[in-house]
Amino acid sequence: MTRRTFNFRYRSAAHFIDVFRRWYGPIHKAFAALPNEGALALEADLTELINRLNRAGDKSVVVPSEYLEVVITRR
Repeated sequence: MTRRTFNFRYRSAAHFIDVFRRWYGPIHKAFAALPNEGALALEADLTELINRLNRAGDKSVVVPSEYLEVVITRR
């Protein structure tokens, strides 16, 4: 097992949210299940989180995400 980091790279927090809102099932479903005010609140919370985690500065978004790589060798 090896800890790895994947860097999500997007043009902005809005672009990041738009991609996940369209194509990532859990985020898509969360937005779909909320009334308009709830969706706006979720978008605001996600924007704040992405901006806080952003390592790229003001011109783009790079958000590191850690994952565990597991390699299994069959014998």
